[in-house]
Amino acid sequence: MAWDIVKYALTAGVVVIVSETAKRSDKLGAFIAALPLVTLLALIWLYVEKQPMEKIANHAWYTFWYVLPTLPMFLVFPFLLPRLGFWPTLGACVVLTVVLFGLFAVLVRRFGINLL
Repeated sequence: MAWDIVKYALTAGVVVIVSETAKRSDKLGAFIAALPLVTLLALIWLYVEKQPMEKIANHAWYTFWYVLPTLPMFLVFPFLLPRLGFWPTLGACVVLTVVLFGLFAVLVRRFGINLL
């Protein structure tokens, strides 16, 4: 139980650091957010909790493939934001990401990479 509290606190701390830094500096906040801190923490938690190396390696492997279809959202969001407002833009970006992920999963399946 105490270990879970430490994990949650450290992981939440990453989000707070990013959001607080972004308030002060757009570029630094975005740079910190772009770092794979959550993934690194997840890899550390898996290792510390004695998960098999194959599971840890698979986590890193699939994270790479899952990140790719999310990237267009970061280009579309600033374009739509002044036109639609925050919540509609966020919703549109979620829909876009889901659609792109589905298309991407179909595409990479042809190369033997099964994401779904």
